[in-house]
Amino acid sequence: MRFVIIGAGRVGLRTARVLRDEGHEVTIVERDEPTLRRARDQEFTTVEGDGSRETVLEEAGVTEADAVGALTGDLNVNFTACMIANHYDCRTVMRIDESYREGIYRKYADQVDEVIYPERLGAIGAKNALLGGTIRAIADIAPYLQVVELTITDAAPVNGYTISELHLPADATLLAFGKGEGHLEIPTEDLSIEDGDRLVVLADFDVLSQVRQLLVGESPTRAAANAGSGSSSAAELLDSEADSDSRPDRESESDTGGVN
Repeated sequence: MRFVIIGAGRVGLRTARVLRDEGHEVTIVERDEPTLRRARDQEFTTVEGDGSRETVLEEAGVTEADAVGALTGDLNVNFTACMIANHYDCRTVMRIDESYREGIYRKYADQVDEVIYPERLGAIGAKNALLGGTIRAIADIAPYLQVVELTITDAAPVNGYTISELHLPADATLLAFGKGEGHLEIPTEDLSIEDGDRLVVLADFDVLSQVRQLLVGESPTRAAANAGSGSSSAAELLDSEADSDSRPDRESESDTGGVN
């Protein structure tokens, strides 16, 4: 497949390397010459210019690309590039950085194929490493929805239940089930839930605490703290993370793509 990546900062360059390692053709667009030089040094096909300009994207091969990843630190550049790519029937992936609030997500999510927030994904990985063991966040589907994998423990109230007897909160849905270390699969009603089994659940942040208590056996206080509720609402926690992530750092300085 052919990909155009806009932005040669850390996010763009790492994404390009992964795609190339898998055998895909990748062209990188970057306006900042020193940043672009890093991509050239790694032998990528590059185009120097503003990624929000149609002529630059045409030079990069957008007319023949399967997908465009607008991965700069500038939301306006990313959105404009995706709108141009849509005109050429490319799949579009847009990075957002400024904040991870529902209003911003909804504003853009319907107009591109995928919205990503790299800092949030990195935070999920760090959280999993810190928590360890029985709970693993897989992805944020939207600002208030998360997919988590939970491992049943001896302390779980549902230990010994069958899938048909499992009643999750209204804003949580069971997606997959795995016996011990076995493969995840679509659950059937007669499967028993035992210590070491894994359940993948899609849940609203507001009910994550209840889900953790039910499937892992955490105390209400610990479940609330780990799920990001308790004294602060999920929305407040997301907003505070977004505010800290939006502060200038080395990456935002280098991920220019379309602006100096």
